Amino acid sequence: MSAEKQQLTASSEKPMAVDRALEKSHEVKAKVEACAEELAATNENVKQEIAAGVTTLSATQTLAGSEVVEARVQECADDLEVVTDTLTRGIADIKQVESELAQSQTDLLDTQIALVQAQADEKEATLRALHDAATGLPNRVLFNDRLEHGIALAQRHGWTLGVMFMDLDGFKSVNDDHGHAAGDLVLIEVARRLSQHARDEDTVCRNGGDEFLYLLMNPNGRTNVECKVAAVLNDIVQPIDVAGHPVVIRASIGIAMYPEDGTTGDELVGIADAAMYRAKNLAGGFSFSNEGQTISG
Repeated sequence: MSAEKQQLTASSEKPMAVDRALEKSHEVKAKVEACAEELAATNENVKQEIAAGVTTLSATQTLAGSEVVEARVQECADDLEVVTDTLTRGIADIKQVESELAQSQTDLLDTQIALVQAQADEKEATLRALHDAATGLPNRVLFNDRLEHGIALAQRHGWTLGVMFMDLDGFKSVNDDHGHAAGDLVLIEVARRLSQHARDEDTVCRNGGDEFLYLLMNPNGRTNVECKVAAVLNDIVQPIDVAGHPVVIRASIGIAMYPEDGTTGDELVGIADAAMYRAKNLAGGFSFSNEGQTISG
């Protein structure tokens, strides 16, 4: 038998011992009442015989009757002592059980708190694993997952998708002229501006370094994609304050469309990457890939 089962068995036996003691106390009470009634009857008979002048009841007989009653009373007293001892131990056992129960409840609460903390830690660890530490944006792992999910939805509903690959122009000079801390501030601000343009169903990702990916879910046509990209480029180029110094960053963006440019995530990202380099070679702007067309920003 396990220790837990033994403890439960012992705990259940303690109230049973008290119950048996209480039953025994009722038996002792009945015996005491019977002795009292017998003694009262004996005394009444003696009184009546004395009053009637009857002296047939010898002292020996009277004494013998009294001794019998006394023996019964002593037996009851012994039983009562046992009952009292059992009840005393039973009450102590019950208090111990209550104390153990209270401790168990405390331990359970501690376990629940630890479980909640563990779940929170796991959630935080998952969040860190799927997001970029510097900008807080989804990382490439999470982006790939959402892109695959977006492709599945597009196949099912006949949607289009837009994948934008963006690289910051001249970002190296920010680190060289102002330090890496300034470069981090620029990345954080660019991430914030990109996120402002994203709808709930879209995903903006930091791909690493000064590269970003942007998934447009069902943009409803190339014209809408062009408008979105133009707005992003115009927002990115606005000066960024770095320790009191205005820093201007430009970007080059390549665009791939599903399903016309590719039907897998790797194809779409690869084609958008190639289109981005064509745009960069023409001093920035954005480029669609399907016709080799480059539009300067």
